[in-house]
Order: sequence, then C-alpha cells, then structure tokens
Amino acid sequence: MTPTAPKPPTAPTPWTASALAERLLARDARALARAITLVENATDEGAAIVGQVYGRSGRAYLVGVTGSPGAGKSTLADRLIGEWRRSGLTVGVLAVDPTSPYTGGAILGDRVRMQAHAEDAGVFIRSMATRGHLGGLAQTTTEAATLLDAAGFDIVMIETVGVGQDEVDVVRTADISLVVVVPGAGDEVQALKAGIMEIADIFVVNKADRDGADRTAASIETMLSLEEWPAGEWRPPVVRTEATSGRGVPELVAAIEKFRTETIATLGERRRARAEWRLRELLGRQFIQHLERHVLAPGEFAAILEHVATRATDPYSAAAAIVKRGTGVFSTVENTPVPLTPALDHIGIAVKDAGELVAWFDKVLGVPTSQPEDVGLHRLRFVQTGSATLELVQPLSPEAPVAKFLETHGPGLHHLCLRVPDIDAAVAALKARGIRLIDDIPRAGAHGSRIAFIHPSSAHGLLVELKALESPPAASPDAPT
Repeated sequence: MTPTAPKPPTAPTPWTASALAERLLARDARALARAITLVENATDEGAAIVGQVYGRSGRAYLVGVTGSPGAGKSTLADRLIGEWRRSGLTVGVLAVDPTSPYTGGAILGDRVRMQAHAEDAGVFIRSMATRGHLGGLAQTTTEAATLLDAAGFDIVMIETVGVGQDEVDVVRTADISLVVVVPGAGDEVQALKAGIMEIADIFVVNKADRDGADRTAASIETMLSLEEWPAGEWRPPVVRTEATSGRGVPELVAAIEKFRTETIATLGERRRARAEWRLRELLGRQFIQHLERHVLAPGEFAAILEHVATRATDPYSAAAAIVKRGTGVFSTVENTPVPLTPALDHIGIAVKDAGELVAWFDKVLGVPTSQPEDVGLHRLRFVQTGSATLELVQPLSPEAPVAKFLETHGPGLHHLCLRVPDIDAAVAALKARGIRLIDDIPRAGAHGSRIAFIHPSSAHGLLVELKALESPPAASPDAPT
C-alpha cells in the first residue's frame, strides 16, 4: 500500500479588521496585541478596528499612574494588579516606555517588573513607545486603552513614562490619576510646583520606609491646605506605600474605590472633556495630513518654511494662508473639479486703438470708461456697463501678446477674467491637477491686482484670466523694483 503524501501546511488566513475586532471582543490576546500594533502604527486598519469596537467600550475604569523616573511606578503597578486580581477583577495594562533609538520600539523595563502576571489570562500587559510624543504617553495610548476596554477588562491601568512637571496627558486619558512621589528626591517645594502635582486625584508617597517620607507627605498636605476645597469636592488624599513589600497597597486600592464611588456623578462630564480633547487632537493631526497629501504641492511646505525662516513672511500669515487653502475651497483630489468659487470679473476685448472705441462708447451709448493704465506691454481701459465690465486691451508694442493676437484674429473677444478668493491657492491647485498655465507664479495686474492666465490648450481654446480679490501686501523697502 502506497503511503499517502502529507498535505502541505495551509497558509494562515490574513486577519481582516472585522475578524480582528470580533476576536478582540472575545478577549483573544493575539488579536488584541495585533490590533494595538495596527493602532500604534497609525494604519487605516487600526482606525477601522477602533471604529468597530468603540461602541462596546466605556465600561472599564481607567487608572493613570504617573510620576518622576525612579518613583517605583512599575513595581507599584505590579502590586495593584495583584490586589485587583485577588478581588476577581481583570486588568489590562498599558506601560508607556522610552523609545529605543535603534528600533523605535519600547524599551520593555516596565513589563519586566510585571512578569509575575505574564501567564495570567485575566491580565494583559502591553508596552508602548512614546516615539517622541511628549506628555508622558504615546500618541495612540487613548485608542489602545479603548481596545482594552472593549475587550472586557474591568480595570485599564495606564503607566506613563517618567515625566516632568508639565507632562500631564494622563489626566486627559484616565478616569483617575495617581501621582507617585518618593522621599529624598530633592527640594519638596520644587517638586510640588504647578503642573503634574495639580492633576493628582490621589498622591502616593512610595518607598515610605525611606528617611524623609514624613517630610514629603507633610509637604503635600501643606500644599493641599493652601487650596480652598468646596463642600462635596474631592480632596486628594496622601497614601503611603512600600511597593516592594506591598505595604499600603490595599489602602491605595481602597482610596481608588472611594474616589470612584464619590465622583461617579461627574464621571460622564470628565469623560466628555477627554473625548473633546481627543477629538480636537485627531482633527489637528488629520488636517495636517490632509494639507501635506492633498493641498500642498511637493516641496511647497519647505518653501513656505524658508520664507518664514528668512523673515520674508510671518508664521501667522503663512499658517492662515495654508488653512485657507486647506478648508476644502481648493481640492486637488484626482478626477474631482477644482471648485475655485469664481465670479466673473470682466471680459477682455482686443483692440488696435482703445481711444476710438472709448469715444464710440461715450458718444453713442453714453457709457463712461476708466482712465488708461499701462501694464507691461499693454494699455488697458475699463468700460463699466451695469453689472458687467469690459476690458479694452491695446498693444503698446508689436511684441505684445495682444498684438500677435490681433494679427491672427483681428479685434474681438480676447479672454474671460474670473475673480478667485486666493490666487496662490488657485494656481497651486490647478498645477497639481496638471492644468497648463501661462503664469506659474501670479503677477501684477491692473489696479494693484494679481493675475495669472490659464493656457488656452487647457481651456478648449479659451484664454482664461484669474484675478485675486485682494490687493497684494505693500512691497518691502528692500524689495527689487
């Protein structure tokens, strides 16, 4: 009997966002880890997963643990996990670590200190790299916490990287903030300055067996006594712990539960404020990405930056101009019309002698005309007829473009002029769409305006002029004339 050849191993089916979301909701550790990685890397799949599970979040209690480096936050977190697990609660942990200068990933010091719970199915521990983000957290910590919440963990603990006085993002992410301090870290008054010390819901004096613990706790109490605490408002307690031995940790858990109970009426308001902050942050980030991908031409941001750096323009004006272009008025998405919101400014008429036609308008129709204005190689006269304006264009030299037009076509319609809100944005948008322009850079026009012409080859034979609504800024005294 011929033995049957073994079947080749089947390649694993790639996990789709929907499949990951489904397995994540079942608290599948591998799916959860992969989903957090996708979120960390700011992928579309990560955003899709957050969108699919967001409605299932909001049930976990988010505990933030922050403090200076060396305060014992990780050891304290390990003890807190143990207390919660003995109570039957499941715990998800996000330990924000410094970023590796070689791989860009997290230096896993915090996870090393929590290895006692590595095999516990009721505990999920994930390190996240700051990747240069300030504030003590990674940029996507909020989304990662949402995934842990949706996965059904009762407690989601967020341990920040060692932070300074002004790195307080944890208060915008957690339901409660624990600020961990240690005795002997220097001048207590200096350590208690505004910033990180103002976000504490509970102060934890860790390593309380050290000399100076009493003085540190007293300094915090003194600071708190200087504040006025309205009746019914939570006043942060000072809890002493020794994380290495576990002393004081049950009292800390009790203080956390007391805060949760006494502030349950304001929890919704606090979470709404966090949601607003996060929404504004995402809007800012995505708007900048939209500008870079769809509004600014390649290299344009660097050129604008150079103008700011050389004082050719100020940062406020540069930012305002970019925002104006990025609000959707000038879309450069492929196969989408560029909505320049134009308005008819005038119709250009090529003439050999504007004086003769001006006299005819005046004597026959009684329509006044403007005084002549020479712009480049042309003399311009404007005829205002109700809501419509005609521009009479007379060449001053045989080399003038209108002179060559007259030789070929004779007097008559020369071009159509449209007003646009921002001519720089219009030119950039048209160039990005591949529209051929006679003027790649807007130039001076009549009455202090700025103009640019679209080549007839891109407008089915029609010469189209774009004209800025606003006059250009006054020239610098050092600018060339």
